[in-house]
Amino acid sequence: MNILQISQLTCGYSTENVLQNLDLAMTQNEILCLLGASGCGKTTLLKSIAGLQDISQGKILFNEQNLAGLPVEQRQIGVIFQDYALFPHLTVKENIAFGLQKKKAAEKTEIIEKMTALVRLTGLLERYPHELSGGQQQRVAIARALACKPRLLLLDEPFSNIDSQVRYQMIDEIKDILKSQQIPAIFVTHSKEEAFAFADKLAIMDKGKIVQVGDADLLYQMPINKFVAEFLGNVNYLTCRITSDRSFNSVIGEYTFTQPLTFSNGKSISVGQNVHWLVRPQSFQIHLDEQGSGIISKKRFLGPYFQYDVNIGDECFMVQSPKNFPLDAQVRLNYKCTAPVLFDI
Repeated sequence: MNILQISQLTCGYSTENVLQNLDLAMTQNEILCLLGASGCGKTTLLKSIAGLQDISQGKILFNEQNLAGLPVEQRQIGVIFQDYALFPHLTVKENIAFGLQKKKAAEKTEIIEKMTALVRLTGLLERYPHELSGGQQQRVAIARALACKPRLLLLDEPFSNIDSQVRYQMIDEIKDILKSQQIPAIFVTHSKEEAFAFADKLAIMDKGKIVQVGDADLLYQMPINKFVAEFLGNVNYLTCRITSDRSFNSVIGEYTFTQPLTFSNGKSISVGQNVHWLVRPQSFQIHLDEQGSGIISKKRFLGPYFQYDVNIGDECFMVQSPKNFPLDAQVRLNYKCTAPVLFDI
């Protein structure tokens, strides 16, 4: 069941609309990532849900309640900003307690103790933000947001200020906290690596619209268009000619499939048509072959694998493999594929 339903949302600044007729839904206890390049509307969408941005048209329903016109403080939505927005003149304890003014002293103390234990801040309550590391400041921001028992948590670039060495540890910790407290969350990032690690589901954004929504592995393997394919990772496009409704010919061979071929967006393909076949660099199989049509023109060692540029005729393909092949070696490429991702040229 959807707890958040956004329909035909349009909003922006001055005369320019940043979001255009946007639709989005999320389910209970889900962590949803808004992923896209800078300026695509991610933060504007987050602010619209929080009530920090006026909307021109459309609906935002949370548990079937229309949030339009509802004051920020009545939405029961927690927000963690990129810079954490901690009050520098308040201690950790006072920051966590900031939204608990209406609580009785005993209840306030109980909540602070619970949040402190939950985010592992024991012993730091009397410190000020400038005395904390980036990771500790983030924990304070999370504790402050969760202390008010939000129905939904919004996080804007939550890991951008965290050192890369501890970033994924923090991602795991925050994900565990959200799951244990059964709090759904939406977070914004431009990093696909953070999105893959943190989110249950991705919503890819471009120019104020949602392009594709789904599980990370599905979007990576079956992107709906070239924008999504390229945003989520390195790509190769092999030009192929459709030879029947279930087969095509490419520079690495003839391929036949059990199901009729269609474009990734569901549109039909005609026999004789030229198309682009998406193959990720790590999906190729590469073999030394004196009769092979490929030549390794560049070679880079990248730790877990080698990355090769393989020239076949006038085309060049990126190939990743743990095997160490010599430069200028003659090779053969192939790809075991049951459901090809095809795009119009």
